Amino acid sequence: MPQLDPNGTPADSPAALPRIALVTGAGTGIGRAAALGLLRAGWRLVLVGRREEALRDTQAAAPDPSLCLVRACNVADASAVKALFAEVEQRFGRLDLLFNNAGLSAPALPVDELSVEQWQSVVDVNLTGSFLCAQAAFGLMKRQQPRGGRIINNGSIAAHVPRPNSAPYTATKHAITGLTKALSLDGRDFDIAVGQIDIGNAATEMARPMQQGVRQANGSIAVEATMDVQLVADTLVHLAQMPLSVNVPFMTLMANRMPYIGRG
Repeated sequence: MPQLDPNGTPADSPAALPRIALVTGAGTGIGRAAALGLLRAGWRLVLVGRREEALRDTQAAAPDPSLCLVRACNVADASAVKALFAEVEQRFGRLDLLFNNAGLSAPALPVDELSVEQWQSVVDVNLTGSFLCAQAAFGLMKRQQPRGGRIINNGSIAAHVPRPNSAPYTATKHAITGLTKALSLDGRDFDIAVGQIDIGNAATEMARPMQQGVRQANGSIAVEATMDVQLVADTLVHLAQMPLSVNVPFMTLMANRMPYIGRG
């Protein structure tokens, strides 16, 4: 007979263990909302971002701040990411969810006016940073007991169609789609479910320009509809809590009236 915990769950079942999630870009916007949603759902959180002060603000907003581990980390730094995940493994013994959310964009300039440094900074964080975190999470999820876990990449509407003058951001988000597909395939044999959520116009500081008017594909300036970022958090929690026998490879969540379907 297997050992049971007080709730009647087998002691070696993932349901009997504290669920550990790591959210990158957790200091603001979608990352903060997602982290707080997971905390309210009973998860323990590793809050990761470049600015410790912003992460502390997220921690302070948590129902129980003691359930948050705050770690400032540049996800584009391979050695820093390796050290971060080694600490997670040492402290918790496992990782059940990685939300690859950290990202940045370059100035909205014509491609011939962008510097190589501006291009590289976006590639380093959005693509290489997502790869490094997924790589480290993948290894941990393969060797932990019970094995397996879930990785959710933040793809963005830009994973499908660009905005004007957005080559670095759009290129990296298209690449995230390829990374999601490859990792989803490679994770099957190890109970690692990898999916992507493409978010359109969640009402965060990053989306403020949409509420004031942004350039459209035809050259006009238009105000765009936005949606409550809490809806993104609720959706992420729903995806995170699915059994590992189920995957949602791709989901688009967007403000209904934003000009995406039919953009251009």
